[in-house]
Amino acid sequence: MAVSHHESSGEQIGSTVPLDQLWATWRSLYVTGSPESRRTLPGEDDRPELSLFERILASGAPDEETFVLVRGEHCFAILNRFPYTSGHLMVLPNRAVPELEELGPEEFDQLWEMVRDGVVALKSAFGCAGVNVGVNLGRAAGGSQTDHLHVHCVPRWVGDANFMAVVGGSQVMPVALIDAWSALRDAWPAEGTLRR
Repeated sequence: MAVSHHESSGEQIGSTVPLDQLWATWRSLYVTGSPESRRTLPGEDDRPELSLFERILASGAPDEETFVLVRGEHCFAILNRFPYTSGHLMVLPNRAVPELEELGPEEFDQLWEMVRDGVVALKSAFGCAGVNVGVNLGRAAGGSQTDHLHVHCVPRWVGDANFMAVVGGSQVMPVALIDAWSALRDAWPAEGTLRR
């Protein structure tokens, strides 16, 4: 139990708040690991001239190891290996381009079609109350893989892992990456030209 007290008088100024553990172990590997350990991939393709995401596509490893959800002619969707919440996925062009304006018309169209399909799959698979969709263009905007544009789709629930969740005593319920991958693959809209 957490109780707030006024420091000078010792008087209780808040009510008791049960504070359950709030943890997401998959993020600890990201925070404590070396930057190079984050780039370790299954498969054999480690050409340095390719972006991290191009190397994932070219690795030859099965999708259940790389967490690729769907592959299209111009774009693909993949689970974030270090998710903010269970089901956090990203949609990317197959080729590394850092800026939106560098996408060709077909890449642009398929990117946003896949973002829409990803949101549909997240809502269906996880029953989330909302989805954050966003792009960090450049390091100043918060991007960590700035050489390959990617759109984040992050499922959200009322009272999830934010400041209010800690104050309100909410708990994050983690889902293993392989379980999230299976659920999203099953929920991904079947229409369109995407290969699974």
